[in-house]
Amino acid sequence: MEIFQYDFMIRAVLAGILIAVMCPLIGSFLIVRRLSLVADTLAHVSLAGVAAGMLMGVYPILTAMGFAFIGSLFIEQLRKAYKTFGELSIAIVLSAGLAIAVVLIGLGKGFNLDVFSYLFGSIVAVSKQDLWFVFGVATATLIFVGVFYKKLFAMSFDEEHAQLSGVSVYLLNLLFMMMTALIVSVSIRIVGVLLVSSLIVIPVAASMQLAKSFRALILTSVGIALIGVLGGLTSSFYLNLAPGGTIVLVMLLFLIGAISLRKTVLKEGY
Repeated sequence: MEIFQYDFMIRAVLAGILIAVMCPLIGSFLIVRRLSLVADTLAHVSLAGVAAGMLMGVYPILTAMGFAFIGSLFIEQLRKAYKTFGELSIAIVLSAGLAIAVVLIGLGKGFNLDVFSYLFGSIVAVSKQDLWFVFGVATATLIFVGVFYKKLFAMSFDEEHAQLSGVSVYLLNLLFMMMTALIVSVSIRIVGVLLVSSLIVIPVAASMQLAKSFRALILTSVGIALIGVLGGLTSSFYLNLAPGGTIVLVMLLFLIGAISLRKTVLKEGY
């Protein structure tokens, strides 16, 4: 295929496959816990990290990770302070991250175009260094979920019961948020800050219409994300479209199809 004759497309496809596995994997736990907006919040915080990295002459993804880490810690601390109104923590950190990003971008007029590529993602910009970072985070994600799956499952459906069962909920929450921060910060290179939360949420939302168990939910959402990323990257290459937006549109088609299929099945009584 012509698409594999270019090194930048090979890197983009490899990075896309890794992202398509880890985003829905962590997104399944986020959505069950009703924290789907956390990904969008950390993406905006990561943008501030990208801008800071460019100002200091540091690898932007590295500073994006640092900022996202700090943002995840703030979210968790604010969730403890506002137990009854947990969504306030997300709104506060999102506003703070966006404000810092705007100020930093204003301070460095010379790199506005580079920041733009992080807003919407860029296939051409995926370097070998980016690919290694994505690979490292994907490996860490698989290990994290594999080791803590039962505890994450228990905590996602009932935090109080999990704590009574001996699960260190506070520590596990911190680790979970930090892992989410890592995933979001490395994913913005492919799909962009404005669309990265879609890769975490939409495949899981589509899978919820089809899956009958939590394990099935994870596997189905990963499958949908893989098809969405590969289909989106291929379509964007041959049709000269924006890759991030095309990936999200392909996954939205799956979501619409899953909802329609669910309605048909319920209507016919299967």
